[in-house]
Amino acid sequence: MGPYRKLWFTLIGVLIVTFSLLGYYGSEVYRHAPPIPAQVRTADGAVLFTQDDILDGQTAWQSVGGMQLGSIWGHGAYQAPDWTADWLHRELTAWLDLAAQELHGRSYAALDSVTQATLRETLRAEYRGNRADAAGVLTLSVRRATAIARTAAYYDQLFSDAPALQKSREHFAMKENTLPSEARRTQLGRFFFWTAWAAATERPGKSVTYTNNWPHEPLVGNQPSSENVLWSIASVVLLLAGVGFLVWAWAFLRGHDDPLPEPAARDPLTTFALTPSQRALGKYLFLVVALFVFQVFIGGFTAHYTVEGQKFYGIDASRWFPYALTRTWHIQAALFWIATGFLAAGLFLVPLINGGKDPAYQSLGVNVLFWALVLVVAGSFTGNYLAIAQVMPPQWNFWLGHQGYEYVDLGRLWQIGKYAGILLWLVLMLRGIAPALTRKGGDKNLLALLTASVAAIGLFYGAGLFYGERTHLTVMEYWRWWVVHLWVEGFFEVFATTALAFIFSTLGLVSVRMATAASLASASLFMLGGIPGTFHHLYFAGTTTPVMAVGAAFSALEVVPLIVLGHEAWENWRLKTRAPWMEELRWPLSCFVAVAFWNMLGAGVFGFMINPPVSLYYVQGLNTTPVHAHAALFGVYGFLALGFTLLVLRYLRPAYRFSVPLMRTAFWGLNAGLVLMIFTSLLPIGFIQFHASVSEGLWYARSEDFMQQDLLQTLRWVRTFGDVVFIGGALAMALQVVLGLVGRTPALSPPHLQVPPEAAADLRGVRG
Repeated sequence: MGPYRKLWFTLIGVLIVTFSLLGYYGSEVYRHAPPIPAQVRTADGAVLFTQDDILDGQTAWQSVGGMQLGSIWGHGAYQAPDWTADWLHRELTAWLDLAAQELHGRSYAALDSVTQATLRETLRAEYRGNRADAAGVLTLSVRRATAIARTAAYYDQLFSDAPALQKSREHFAMKENTLPSEARRTQLGRFFFWTAWAAATERPGKSVTYTNNWPHEPLVGNQPSSENVLWSIASVVLLLAGVGFLVWAWAFLRGHDDPLPEPAARDPLTTFALTPSQRALGKYLFLVVALFVFQVFIGGFTAHYTVEGQKFYGIDASRWFPYALTRTWHIQAALFWIATGFLAAGLFLVPLINGGKDPAYQSLGVNVLFWALVLVVAGSFTGNYLAIAQVMPPQWNFWLGHQGYEYVDLGRLWQIGKYAGILLWLVLMLRGIAPALTRKGGDKNLLALLTASVAAIGLFYGAGLFYGERTHLTVMEYWRWWVVHLWVEGFFEVFATTALAFIFSTLGLVSVRMATAASLASASLFMLGGIPGTFHHLYFAGTTTPVMAVGAAFSALEVVPLIVLGHEAWENWRLKTRAPWMEELRWPLSCFVAVAFWNMLGAGVFGFMINPPVSLYYVQGLNTTPVHAHAALFGVYGFLALGFTLLVLRYLRPAYRFSVPLMRTAFWGLNAGLVLMIFTSLLPIGFIQFHASVSEGLWYARSEDFMQQDLLQTLRWVRTFGDVVFIGGALAMALQVVLGLVGRTPALSPPHLQVPPEAAADLRGVRG
């Protein structure tokens, strides 16, 4: 540990405390998840359905795309309704009409305001009261059973090809006959009912529902709880305190920066002859840009479904490529190409760490890993298609088709294959790192942190295997966010920070000491908020108030380190003047600067915009969420993967020079396109929906009538301009990488390690 002892102990302490919180309150998720009734029956003894029927409905929902078609408890896609909020409102209005007819012989709308108010109070008492007994039997009134049947009939028609609701399916971007089996449509309705029941029913002994009063639904008395407001205020206070402490620490506690080392006369990395495993990475870079181009085109295609629903400029494309499928591919392609860029960067570093040579059979492992990636991509995409087309047998869907859960949509078999590939990458990385760690002498602290981040990336994706096809939805969400938040936003963040520090120190642009200290401090800050901050995704997923409190408090701290990323961007950018040869790294460096900017805006500003519980209460499931998602996922991890791709390309083809016009088009097209997409379409739509959600309820903000307003239709059309600019930038980036790959040039040095004296000291310090 040496001079970094305090930083190491701080990081270890942070990890112990935060993982303890994540584990302890994770057990609370298991203990207090909303019960799935063993049996649902009426007061006169008629059995309506059982727990197995509800779980069968969950699998039916997964088979049509799950979270890629509408949302449940606010998690999922945004064009179709949130099925929980929609079912609840339809059932409530059906109950009121039935009660009005039974008691007054008129429709509810025809009653006077006093009589309406009386019926609403009766409704609230019936719906918020918990009528599930210790044996798991849920008893409902005959009137409510009738309201459920009426609501179920609507959904049966909606998910079929019934002509009466064809226009609704078009508005919701649903294909005709979304779920062909009538029996499975019946089961689907039972699952939707259960999610709505949990949203309206109070926990035993509590005054809030199983979903902490979400969604906003005035008819049943769903309003933000007092705890929701309290922890929202607390999160803002903690954010301000965290920012204040960070500024204070930055000003008074940090030591004087080490003087920057004198840069070498020549780029130190060009003194290494390319190894066979490094030369094999060219196809990884091609896969990155191929999937990137596919992702942006299928994304534009999917965005158009928000205006035409079932057609693409008049062509009925939904028969073959419906919204649920194209959105699945859009998200999965993003995860695949970003991950491939990270894997390529890691594999490129291995020979550098290993003294300029490959471990035995390293190139074989690199090639095997590549084709395994291709197999997983092709297999998962094919499975997605067959599942949503309802061609795949239901019993195979979860394993080979579509899991139904956003970001982990690929079938379980392909998920296992992806995990096996990541573990193979971990082995390939450690085979090169381990000898450097065990070698005597030198400062190995930065290398040790890099090793730890690599191990975390390799192991923690396995959290996505801790749930199954019929796992309780709340429990599934806990583990899903381990992957989506903790794995992606946590450990990948640390790996990226450490890898960049390693690269810059190896280039001799910053001292090893400065790079190590900055990486350790950054890792502690990221993990402090990031690990327990996972819970901010679970406020309304069937969890309790303590989970909301921990999530709100610590996720506010996630934003704190992002405040100073402007300084990081400047520090990275000014490296380009450190040596004349840094001009060759201008465009990778530009991508890293963009990462800092979008981390601050996308993850920081837009992330905190939806982070406080009272804010998320109203905006969960609205277009404010994809504002954060696009800015953070692409702006941060996308630009980072592209920066790594350009960096590796620069050393694979050292004689090739990036085209300035092409790179300007690529870089500014991507940034401008993202800005236009967010500020001219997604964000305005989100704000308009937010007003509707506060004033009327979430059901209305996602309803057919509201979303088909002329203004919102126009704003969705306006997004086309941003999409076109972004696609132009993506094509320019892909063309640049392809041109670099086909322009084969020999290595600039003989096949042995040559290090100029100027860089030798830093290299020895990094590699040990």
